[in-house]
Amino acid sequence: MGRHRIRQQRGAAGRGARGLESRPLNAPLPAAVDWSLAAHQVLSRHGFSVVGYVPDGGQKRMIELCQADARMRTVVMTTEEEGVGLATGAWLGGAKTVLLMQSSGVGNIINALGMLRECRIPALILVTMRGEYGEFNPWQVPMGQATPDVLRAMGVTVQHADSAAEVAEQVDAAARLALGSYQCAAVLISQRVIGIKSFQDQTAR
Repeated sequence: MGRHRIRQQRGAAGRGARGLESRPLNAPLPAAVDWSLAAHQVLSRHGFSVVGYVPDGGQKRMIELCQADARMRTVVMTTEEEGVGLATGAWLGGAKTVLLMQSSGVGNIINALGMLRECRIPALILVTMRGEYGEFNPWQVPMGQATPDVLRAMGVTVQHADSAAEVAEQVDAAARLALGSYQCAAVLISQRVIGIKSFQDQTAR
C-alpha cells in the first residue's frame, strides 16, 4: 500500500474519532429554534404586558426582547419577592404579569407566594435552572435541587422544559393554566438549555 493511501486512511480515522467526541457536559442542546424569541411570542399572544425580572444571564435575550416590545413594560426588581406585589397590583389594574428569575432567586419568593395562592392572582414565572445538569458552582446546587418541590409546596403548578424546542410549548401551557384557573404557574427551563459551563462563561454573559 502506498504512503499516500496510508495517510488518507489515517486522516479518515482521525476525522471519525473526532466525530465521536462528546460535546461539553453542560453545553446547550442543539435546537433549531430561538427559545427566547419563541417564548416571547407566546407571552405576547397571551397579552402579558408587565415583565418583572432580576438581571440574569440565562434570560438576557428574553429580557431584551421584552424591553424592545412597546406592548410590554419591564420592571427590574431588587429582589424576586417584589414580583409578587408587582403581579398583584398589575392584576388588580387589569394587566397580566410574567416574572423572570433564576432558580437561586426562587428561595427569596417562597413566603410571598402565599399571597398569590390565597388571593387567586394568576401569574407566570419563568425560571432558568441552576444546580442540576453539570453545575460548576456548589452554592447553586441546594436551591436548584429544591426549586420544584418548594414551588409545589406553595401551590405553584410546575412544568419543565428540558430542551430549547420545548420552552415555548411549556410556556403556552403554563400561561393557559395560570390565566384559566387563577393561580401561579412556573416553567423551569433546564440548565441544559442555558448551558453555563464555568465562572468565566457566566461572567462573559
